[in-house]
Amino acid sequence: MGRLRRSRTHHAQRDVHRASRTRARTKDLDQIQLIDLDPKNRAALEAQPIDLEKPGLAQHYCVECAKHFETDTALRSHWKGKVHKRRCKVLKEPAYTIEEAERAAGLGREGKRTPISAKAMPIDT
Repeated sequence: MGRLRRSRTHHAQRDVHRASRTRARTKDLDQIQLIDLDPKNRAALEAQPIDLEKPGLAQHYCVECAKHFETDTALRSHWKGKVHKRRCKVLKEPAYTIEEAERAAGLGREGKRTPISAKAMPIDT
């Protein structure tokens, strides 16, 4: 149990470090919903000019997943896959707004109580 046990102790720290990497960070869901899925922007993203730096010369792009593919066959198989279908399902839900986030934090206008001033409070003597 000695060596085997020692080698498995720090996996939680490693996973947190891997999750915080920004190297493979993609667009957030609200960015895709509000910007990329707009019909004007979507048409521009699907018909991008040739770019030698991007995979597939930037000709095969999935707007929902914000991802470039090497070939049209890879893009079509991606559309049939589970990852793409899950992403589309999540994108159908409305994006969170700033007002909704503030209400969740208790800063919204609904149900907000005004503080009672010290003068208005009855004094028991």
